Amino acid sequence: MTKRDKAFLWTLLNTPSPTGFEMPGQRVWAAEVAKCGATVECDSYGSTWATLPNRSKRTAMIEAHADEIGFMIVQITDKGFLRLNRVGGSDTATARGKRLRFLGDKGEVPGVIGNTAIHLREDPANEKSPKVHELWVDVGANNPAEVAKLGLRVGHPAVFSDEPLELAGGRLVARALDNRIGGFILARVLARVARANPRPGYRVIALNAVQEEIGGHGAMMASHRLRPDLCLCLDVTHATDTPGIDQAQHGTVTLGGGPSLCHGTANHPLLVKRLIEVAKKEKIPVQHEASSRFTGTDTDKIFHSRDGIPSALVSLPLRSMHSAVETAALADIEHTIDLLAAFLLSLRSSDQFHQQL
Repeated sequence: MTKRDKAFLWTLLNTPSPTGFEMPGQRVWAAEVAKCGATVECDSYGSTWATLPNRSKRTAMIEAHADEIGFMIVQITDKGFLRLNRVGGSDTATARGKRLRFLGDKGEVPGVIGNTAIHLREDPANEKSPKVHELWVDVGANNPAEVAKLGLRVGHPAVFSDEPLELAGGRLVARALDNRIGGFILARVLARVARANPRPGYRVIALNAVQEEIGGHGAMMASHRLRPDLCLCLDVTHATDTPGIDQAQHGTVTLGGGPSLCHGTANHPLLVKRLIEVAKKEKIPVQHEASSRFTGTDTDKIFHSRDGIPSALVSLPLRSMHSAVETAALADIEHTIDLLAAFLLSLRSSDQFHQQL
């Protein structure tokens, strides 16, 4: 990863983009992908896509989601404390004692999720994780009027206030790697394809979709509009190599073992076959996961759009998903970029991914 790439990634990770409020991050992403000569557009809800010029009548789409989990103000107490609800799958078990960044009408406002001292809790040895409505936030106000002066009201969102961190062993830690890292990878892939000669036999669109964390709504709207002939979806998956995870139940995915290919349900067998062939040819390590009912990603919303879009899911292994310490391997990021770029460059105008009788 170059210094320029790292600067872009850090900016993308540090820009709050909770579900329903993705535009700050989308503007960062759009400015970056425009540098490779792509045409950049967005729809009414903020899903943003970049198109590389190409005369091909067929379109290959690569897709990730732009939103992150967070919280939202649901009540302001008479003493100026804030009560929260979840935005997406935020984990209340990790929330107490954490710092927040509220996106208010007057800009960002810092706050902290309170944590009653262990000395004062009745039975800390046997207590359960707090329910979301039990969390309380201190923003330095003493009453609702002082909260209003800060530019905050019910309905304003917040994300954890945590900076990216590099660990030994080539590991990256940050909140919102799910799935801001996907947007970073899309930008890197698009730049590589733009420099390639010859270019793919398909026109290439990179879609950074909104609202994945609450149901894949952005991907569904944009896929209906853009009508791609195939789609590779990029998201994160659970690395199951840490203590406390039953691999018999969740499968075996190793951090640093390369991107994971998903098999079954929304994943088109011919696309998965091509991904495996490309990985073998380019000597890119890959892992494998089973999807017996659904993938839990935007792939589920894209593949059945209109008459059906051949789709496949490529996933980046991630530890501690939906926390402020999501952890990825830099090597996996690079191998994912290599795989997606090589797949796109393997496409010929005559390629069709259609089942035959």
